[in-house]
Amino acid sequence: MCVRIHASSLNFHDYMVVNGSIKTADGRIPMSDGAGVVEAVGKGVSEFTVGDRVVSTFFPGWLEGQPRVDNFRTTPGDGVDGYAREQVLAPPQCFTRAPDGYSHQQAATLTTAGLTAWRALVVNGQVRAGETVLTLGTGGVSVFALQFAKAMGAVVIATSSSDQKIERLRELGADHTINYKSDPDWGKRVLELTDGAGADHVIEVGGPGTLPQSIQAVRIGGHIAMIGGLTGASGEVPIANLKAKQARLQGLIVGSRADQHDMVRALEVTGIQPVIDRCFAFDEIAEAFRYQEAGRHFGKICLQF
Repeated sequence: MCVRIHASSLNFHDYMVVNGSIKTADGRIPMSDGAGVVEAVGKGVSEFTVGDRVVSTFFPGWLEGQPRVDNFRTTPGDGVDGYAREQVLAPPQCFTRAPDGYSHQQAATLTTAGLTAWRALVVNGQVRAGETVLTLGTGGVSVFALQFAKAMGAVVIATSSSDQKIERLRELGADHTINYKSDPDWGKRVLELTDGAGADHVIEVGGPGTLPQSIQAVRIGGHIAMIGGLTGASGEVPIANLKAKQARLQGLIVGSRADQHDMVRALEVTGIQPVIDRCFAFDEIAEAFRYQEAGRHFGKICLQF
């Protein structure tokens, strides 16, 4: 089918592609996230009709069930051309419908960041009301995780190095906040806030630089969703502490198309609105990535076409 792309959003993976940290084919069109309108459908396509508002999938071949891919060879903006373009021809499985009432910019935040947070907490974590979720930082995944956790009735402890951003986390519903810059032993602080029990779920986006504190912060038998590597791709893991906690450390990369369908329905029921820090015009894509690199954003950065 043919889709007119109206928006995309920036992720750390996209940043690594455009700065050369991830090697791709020469001339690769970047951007994993894309949202727009169906302009035409081919014979046999029944799921979509002309005029439908849609959002892209990260792994077009992973339709449902357990993970079936361990690489980015089919991921738009990496193994194949992405959505930094006005129009694409693609099979229907490359998209799902967008949530009713969402703008294209809002929908474009869901492919990577939204679905990663959803899978971490709901699919893998099976979060329940009353449980405690620890989120790290104020990037797209962490902010979505805060919103999903609160919608599910969980208690949220959120961290940031900025008091200004901490105030915004509170406005979004964070029950407790920690400035990890002024309190570098934040794992201990999480234990204090939970009467020594620890967090049931940790949304770990930092990698080796934050994992030791996350292990300290998680409850015995808890769940750490290993999502990102903002502090590096490898490092020492305090195995003894992880074993003592008997915690589940689970790596994940986004989710399946079926997971995305479920998330879209949940967004419509809960009324969650993505947090968009700033939108840039398509021809300002370089400026958008420089803004991302500076780390000043809260939530998502979008491109609008």
